[in-house]
Amino acid sequence: MEKQIGFIERFRKRYSGHLFHIWIEEYIGWLIRNLPSMEGMLVRYGLYRLVFKEIKSFALIYPGVYFTHTYGIEVGRSFSVNSGTIIDGRGGITIGDDVMVGPHTAIYSSGHNFTQLDRPMTSLDHIMSPVVIKNDVWIGAHVCIPGGITIGQGAVVAAGAVVTKDVEDYMIVSGVPAKSIGKRG
Repeated sequence: MEKQIGFIERFRKRYSGHLFHIWIEEYIGWLIRNLPSMEGMLVRYGLYRLVFKEIKSFALIYPGVYFTHTYGIEVGRSFSVNSGTIIDGRGGITIGDDVMVGPHTAIYSSGHNFTQLDRPMTSLDHIMSPVVIKNDVWIGAHVCIPGGITIGQGAVVAAGAVVTKDVEDYMIVSGVPAKSIGKRG
């Protein structure tokens, strides 16, 4: 029980300014996450316009996309994100204009401080690491982008890639870990 109280206390301290926000995105997000058709996209856009840090224009948010810690997510114009994707804005995520994200992609802006040997894994602190995705980027299906990564303008991240370092402008990357396989144009 004592360990559980420590977890709750750490959570309360870290997120006290965002608890209501997190509650809204969890419960209302759960209600509207899988609404079908264009009506569902309009309802999701309406909610995320309220809870994102910024969203510049209508975004195509397909059914089944899961956003968490939306107070840290900024989205540009003409954003499209496909089903099954999870985006965690805890450490800050900035997405530029004309960005497409394929299905079942994971974008995380925080990780666990696994160097803390004095604590069990379940009690580690988070390390916040912003993600930046610049304009005109295509992220394929089943891509993993962890915190601290910048995806350059015009880049393409091929399906299934695990991005472990920054991607330069107009580069095409693929693989695990993602490596350059070409350049657009």
